[in-house]
Amino acid sequence: MTAAASYFAEVPPIRFAGPDSTEPLAFRHYDKDRVVLGKSMADHLRFAVCYWHTFVWNGFDPFGYDGTFQRPWQAPGDAMAQARAKADVAFDFFTRLGVPYFTFHDRDVAPEGKTPRETQKLLAAALEHIQGHMARTGIKLLWGTANLFSHRRYMSGAATNPDPQIFAFAAAQVKEMLDATHRLGGENYVLWGGREGYDTLLNTDLKREGAQLARFLHLVAEHKHKIGFTGQLLIEPKPMEPTKHQYDYDSATVYGFLVRNGLEGEYAVNVEANHATLAGHSFHHEVAFATANGFLGSIDANRGDPQNGWDTDQFPNSVEDLTMPMYEILRSGGIAPGGFNFDAKLRRQSTDRTDLFHAHIGALDTLAQALLAAAALIEDGELAGLRDRRYAGWDGKLGAAILDGSLGLADLEARVASGEIDPAPVTGAQERLENLVNQRIWSVGRDGRG
Repeated sequence: MTAAASYFAEVPPIRFAGPDSTEPLAFRHYDKDRVVLGKSMADHLRFAVCYWHTFVWNGFDPFGYDGTFQRPWQAPGDAMAQARAKADVAFDFFTRLGVPYFTFHDRDVAPEGKTPRETQKLLAAALEHIQGHMARTGIKLLWGTANLFSHRRYMSGAATNPDPQIFAFAAAQVKEMLDATHRLGGENYVLWGGREGYDTLLNTDLKREGAQLARFLHLVAEHKHKIGFTGQLLIEPKPMEPTKHQYDYDSATVYGFLVRNGLEGEYAVNVEANHATLAGHSFHHEVAFATANGFLGSIDANRGDPQNGWDTDQFPNSVEDLTMPMYEILRSGGIAPGGFNFDAKLRRQSTDRTDLFHAHIGALDTLAQALLAAAALIEDGELAGLRDRRYAGWDGKLGAAILDGSLGLADLEARVASGEIDPAPVTGAQERLENLVNQRIWSVGRDGRG
């Protein structure tokens, strides 16, 4: 370890201190060993810290010439020495925080070289250093990914670029990073199409770009099987930004694309809360759609600002917003081998190094509370029972005959005309259900443990 590992030396390992604790750097609700519905909180939540926002972003915005954080490893100097120092600090942070996983892009951990071969060597050296930290700490890789959006070569897309040479360059980069994720024991691999979309339709061939994207995804899936990678391949939906329109707009769009192109068994989705709201959906909706169709893979846990129409990537802080997504995840059998990755960044005025701990502690506690509230809804069964009763008719003779094709339109019309079918409206009871959810949220913590 280098001297950079002492960056957080004044911060003790973060411990669970209980809801009544006054310790500023302690968990009040996230008790990793607490058993909920037969599993520990740690096994339910599978938390990960992202490399890019936490250790790469320097607090820059388009209106400020300099980043506000000015971390030591972001200073001018030898790029690989700084990459090693950054890794030392990152694993010190992961260890003190007590999370089991991390996530990263290739360019987060190593600079790009002058040639592709040099880039490969730099990445291999950086990953060897990281692998040493993984072996020493036991911290694992939730997922890896390739940055196919920052370099100017990708200004017109990667897989959907009008130049096949850019497609080939992106394919080589993903191949290298998928291999690396496999070597590091990563449990998932993510593709985020940050520039897979368009800024104007005047220069865009939608049909051609769709075919290119499908071919790219087939190539990745084929290579996964070739190398024996058993983790999930994940696509992360987002409707726009940085492009005007992105082809992975939301979970439904991704699902339709996968089915049309024979890829539905190869990919799941990595749902991000802020991307859901940018698409005009709730986070609950995106998770519910993904679980209903059996392709929820993992979660990027964050939030947006309701007054801002862009991807603010703030840390999650609302138990109310997270309880129902957590409920859907529990009902579907859990998130593994995915997890909850904190794709969130500090506000650029939060410049103290301990602010990184405050942000993550609050987020972990929030998700822990949401887990407890969702588990309470599962255990009492009232919400599921009311929902099931609303559809009870479909389990009867009429519903079954409609669904199995026994009754056609003429048969149904005849029954309605004869008066045999004469439905009466039944309440949806929305307010009752909303109260039920709130009551479970409010009741969490009455046992004194969070």
